[in-house]
Amino acid sequence: MSTELWYTERYEEHGAALSLKVREVLHREQSPYQRIEIFATESFGTLMTLDGLVMVTDRDNFLYHEMMSHPALFIHPAPRRVLIIGGGDCGTLREVLRHPEVEEAVMVELDERVTRVAERFFPLLCEKNHDRRAYFHFTDGIAWVQEAEAARYDVIIVDSTDPVGPAAGLFSTEFYRACYRALGEEGVLVGQSESPLLHADLIRQCQARMAEAGFGAVNSVYFPQFSYPSGWWSATLGRKGLDFDAFRDADARAFTGNRYYHADLHRAAQVAPAFLLPA
Repeated sequence: MSTELWYTERYEEHGAALSLKVREVLHREQSPYQRIEIFATESFGTLMTLDGLVMVTDRDNFLYHEMMSHPALFIHPAPRRVLIIGGGDCGTLREVLRHPEVEEAVMVELDERVTRVAERFFPLLCEKNHDRRAYFHFTDGIAWVQEAEAARYDVIIVDSTDPVGPAAGLFSTEFYRACYRALGEEGVLVGQSESPLLHADLIRQCQARMAEAGFGAVNSVYFPQFSYPSGWWSATLGRKGLDFDAFRDADARAFTGNRYYHADLHRAAQVAPAFLLPA
């Protein structure tokens, strides 16, 4: 009889699953909002799940965090004030604060326990948490944006969970309108938008809703992500007034230390697969 322990996340509606071999369970707790679990895996390092869904692993998180932050930041001509909604594991915050021009990075996460657990088990992701430019608020991100003063931020990053439950509001036209108002001239919004293979309709919906909210340029970027459904992920961007051709190419080429993102990939990642092109 096998004594091997595997973590398995089932995608029931798609008839598929992801499994990672586990060496040991490191931590379990029930926060006021969700079940937080930490596993030591055989080949993907430390794994965090929320309510049984993969959030982050040591091995492949760089793909997601780099693509959620750097395309938006290099599209903006001078990103000084950045708002992150969600992102409790702090990996996106770390990537944002690698940009020296950023003067303020505000992270608004509903569940403080996610961040505190990440600080314990993912110290590299949290290495910028004590940067003087980092500000933490553990509260509702939708309300935060709705109450923000007009033109307060240059870039807003919506590093959210799947669009179910409380997170569903982060994918609405109403929320995108609030983001539009909170962004300054040439402001950029980016939000994770799930798998192109499994959630094409959601990507189209995000693009349409951002356009409806007033963003003059809307597009998505596509990138691999092994530990998320289908192994292929996306983020959708909206920009106030301009297209995405005005991109700080020279700055991106001089930006070192990435494992995935670079200037040429910035352009290539915006090319949609044929099945997502307009009919």
